[in-house]
Amino acid sequence: MGGGALVSYIINVLLLRFSESLGIRNKNDVVVRWSNQSKPSLGGISFFVVFLFSAIGFSMVFSEDPSIFINPQYIGLFISGSMAFIMGLADDAYNTKPMAKLLVQIACGVVFVASGTIIDLTHNFWIDGLLTIIWVIAVMNSLNMLDNMDGITGTVVTFILAACLVSSFLIYEFNRNIWSIMIVAQIGAMLGFLKLNVHPSKLFMGDAGSQFISLFVAFFAVNHLWNAGQRIESPSWTGMLICIVAFTPSIVDTLTVVINRLKKGQSPMVGGKDHTTHHLVYAGFNDKQVWYIFLLISVLSLLFSALMIYFILLKVYWPLFVFILYFVIVFSMLYRLTIKYGHKVK
Repeated sequence: MGGGALVSYIINVLLLRFSESLGIRNKNDVVVRWSNQSKPSLGGISFFVVFLFSAIGFSMVFSEDPSIFINPQYIGLFISGSMAFIMGLADDAYNTKPMAKLLVQIACGVVFVASGTIIDLTHNFWIDGLLTIIWVIAVMNSLNMLDNMDGITGTVVTFILAACLVSSFLIYEFNRNIWSIMIVAQIGAMLGFLKLNVHPSKLFMGDAGSQFISLFVAFFAVNHLWNAGQRIESPSWTGMLICIVAFTPSIVDTLTVVINRLKKGQSPMVGGKDHTTHHLVYAGFNDKQVWYIFLLISVLSLLFSALMIYFILLKVYWPLFVFILYFVIVFSMLYRLTIKYGHKVK
């Protein structure tokens, strides 16, 4: 983790020194971005570099293990991750059309399924494959939409990945496999990035960052959260409940925005300053306080999802629905804010 954080921080500092415009399409265009200043979108580069280094480093240090580079799931993650990263770079540079982004996201989901990364909910390949593709699209858009204020998406992603890591350790006990190494390295990369992204930020992650890290999160959520129940011979629906709790901050924000925009007859996919983060500011909190609120929600989401996995290991399922109540409470509180302060949306 420390290595990932250090690499990420150094890369971002160096890029900041040599580039002041990467990812800035329109100078001082703050129609969608909350910040009143244009800043370079460099974070995604460090995420992708750490991703590559973690696999190479694992192969060099643990050379006695079978090569990760012939693992179908890793190949699928590498191909889809590269697609997401390149598409994000293109969007940062040229503002690509939404349909082009959607097609790439669909392609990423198809690569997941083809390489063996698939949600095992219904045990029907075609239904689960379609669900996996929808999941990839949903996560890539949800976390991208949440990237609207300093430190928010980076923090949420950090704790979702931590939930995946805890799941891996609880189910398989402490291990040094490539997946754990990659999660730890990427958590480090996020911490190194957050050092420069928490308000007042010096850079953004950009679409290259949000698209890649969302794809990365979607991959590990399938393996360590969605399929957690199946791994320990429990009902497959238990994994879905774990995911809902672990992803509480992003699901609540996306669900709130979609509901409010549909009520107004607007497209949910068009950017705007009507997210839960924005409404917290309208309610009187400053940017740093909003980050603290989402940090608290993320910490609780990690804690409760870990407890859910623990109860599943004990084959005790009723507490899972108690933890779902936490999601309902968070949604109700933040959604009410959007109703109360909706008139302040610009």
